[in-house]
Amino acid sequence: MMRIPQKGRDWSFLKSELEDAKKDDFSWRRGRMALYYYYLDEELKRVQQEAYCAYWNENNMAHRAFPSLKRLEGEVVEMGLSLLHAPPGATATFTSGGSESIFLALKTARDWARAEKGVTRPKAVVPRTCHPTFTRAAHYLGIEVVRVRTSRNDFRADVAGMAERIDADTIMLMGSAPNYPFGVFDPIADIAALAQERGLWMHVDACVGGFLAPFVRDIGHDIPAFDFAVPGVTSISADLHKYGMAAWGASLMLLREQRLKDKYQIFTFDDWERGAYMQPTAQGARPGGAVAAAWAVMNYLGMDGYHRIARIIMETKRRLTGGINAIPGLAVLEPNELSIFVYRASDPALDIGAIADGMAARGWFVGRQAEPKGIHLALNPNHEVMVDDYLADLRAVVAQARGVAGAATAERSY
Repeated sequence: MMRIPQKGRDWSFLKSELEDAKKDDFSWRRGRMALYYYYLDEELKRVQQEAYCAYWNENNMAHRAFPSLKRLEGEVVEMGLSLLHAPPGATATFTSGGSESIFLALKTARDWARAEKGVTRPKAVVPRTCHPTFTRAAHYLGIEVVRVRTSRNDFRADVAGMAERIDADTIMLMGSAPNYPFGVFDPIADIAALAQERGLWMHVDACVGGFLAPFVRDIGHDIPAFDFAVPGVTSISADLHKYGMAAWGASLMLLREQRLKDKYQIFTFDDWERGAYMQPTAQGARPGGAVAAAWAVMNYLGMDGYHRIARIIMETKRRLTGGINAIPGLAVLEPNELSIFVYRASDPALDIGAIADGMAARGWFVGRQAEPKGIHLALNPNHEVMVDDYLADLRAVVAQARGVAGAATAERSY
């Protein structure tokens, strides 16, 4: 069993050991990972790191002690609210990530429904494509999640099917913007209208799209309305540490009404010797560095920087999807509207699992889609550097899977 060493070790050796520990990791800098990271360039990484370190030891729970963090967090929240068309009186909470943002949305909706509707056995009706975090958070909170399969061929939520599953215990509907399995937007306006009609909470999971979709729309792509511009949307989760390009540990949970946060989100307690205790999040102590890094990145990039990121991602997707569709036997699933897409084998003679294995053997971290079987990619700005290499390897792997002579030594560029 590993024990704390009796004597401390020199940092130079520890630093070298840490670098060596990464030797078998996939290279996100070279764009060889399909998911799990968000990266633009070394210049932005330096901004993230230096801003984070500027607030390395400050606790964002202690706004009275660190009023600068209260100001920085407030400005990040205001920028997020403005971007997502929040009405006057809206509010938001800075969280550690999409999981916490979704947890808080469910918790707040549960307590609202208990107090204002008398619901004690709450249910949430959601598309089957919604992220597993939704069910995980609901499990902690004692909320039953009803996942509704879609009969549509465009991978979007079946609103009529969701309506059929609503009962007296239902407190919430949700839609994704976009969903993670296929990268398409649920019909948010239709789900929100249904929520209004039935007097239900409506949550939009925009953890992926919240800080990318507005900029993709600005550069000319057809992105449906999904935020507070849609009547009936009650809350939104949107991750800053995804396409907001902030350091890890940064998300927003946005609410249409301040009173919902004040009455049903914030935890308060005073039955102990120290006096009043109040927290708006699931955390206690919160890293000030995450707030500072988010604030610095948003100001450093500005609208122009986010538009540049949107252009890079959408052009990279165009090149990749076009190249994949040009390989006989492969086809990209349509539609796909933002940064995520899936491709599969259109030829029954090809095994997409074997294709995935072949790409992994060539040093690519492969995202494997279960239904339908396929390969899943979630694009970053720096994936633009890997397009030619990826397509060359994919062509070689497909040729090898078909048993083409010499395929194992097919051209590949590194």
